[in-house]
Amino acid sequence: MSDGTEIEVDSVPAASDSPQVHALRQTRTAVYHDRTTFSEYLESLLVTVILALFGTSFVVQAFKIPSASMETTLLIGDHLLVNKFIFGGHGAWYEKILPYRAIKRGDIIVFKYPFLDHPHYVKRVIGMPGDHLKLVDQQVYINGQALDEPYVVHDPAVPYDPFNYSFPPLRDQMIPLNVINEWRPELRKYVQDDEMVVPPGKYFAMGDNRDHSQDSRYWGFVDRDAIMGHPFLIYWSVDTTYAGDTTFWQRLAGIFDTLIHLPARTRWNRMFHTVH
Repeated sequence: MSDGTEIEVDSVPAASDSPQVHALRQTRTAVYHDRTTFSEYLESLLVTVILALFGTSFVVQAFKIPSASMETTLLIGDHLLVNKFIFGGHGAWYEKILPYRAIKRGDIIVFKYPFLDHPHYVKRVIGMPGDHLKLVDQQVYINGQALDEPYVVHDPAVPYDPFNYSFPPLRDQMIPLNVINEWRPELRKYVQDDEMVVPPGKYFAMGDNRDHSQDSRYWGFVDRDAIMGHPFLIYWSVDTTYAGDTTFWQRLAGIFDTLIHLPARTRWNRMFHTVH
């Protein structure tokens, strides 16, 4: 008779065991293994989900370039990996022991647009907090010095925009229609003499494709807390036709067209290029 001791599931059945007892042992063993396997799978899945959420929340996230504002540095259809674990500057104690660095002029940043539904934008940092900035005849000046911008491209075919030649606007200068309504009454508040002064905790960002960039000239500063990270690698690039489409069916048709011609439209020479 049993003395109440637990049965070891991997023990060899005694010779005196009846067929019923032996079958019961095998059933219990199978149930135990099923439960163990299920719990192991569940534990592995939970760990994987937690690591994935941690990675996309704090370390690396994938983004896609939808517009031409950063050409030729970044093209429509470039798929980027963004380092979200790079910029310090909040003064937290852990910044002294982790590999953070401060945001620098010339950094390409991914940030949340300050209006509408806060989509992600990619631009280059031009003005730092405290900088005096102006643009004259397509040349940017920072604190009275011309800024060297080898990454900038201009398109002579673009219709005249006063902010491409003179920014900030003078008192008698008309503000262009493509300046958003929220920025219009605020713009002149940051102008001293003929320069714009970047306030503390803010950054002035512009696109490399200067004549095709809807940037800080037209909607204002980038808040430090809105900056998510720095794109560091193009892991895939495809010559796509749907990024600029406006309707659902146009985008869907563009996606199918891209998939059908995917090998031919992949920009193989841009794969795994670092972003500067």
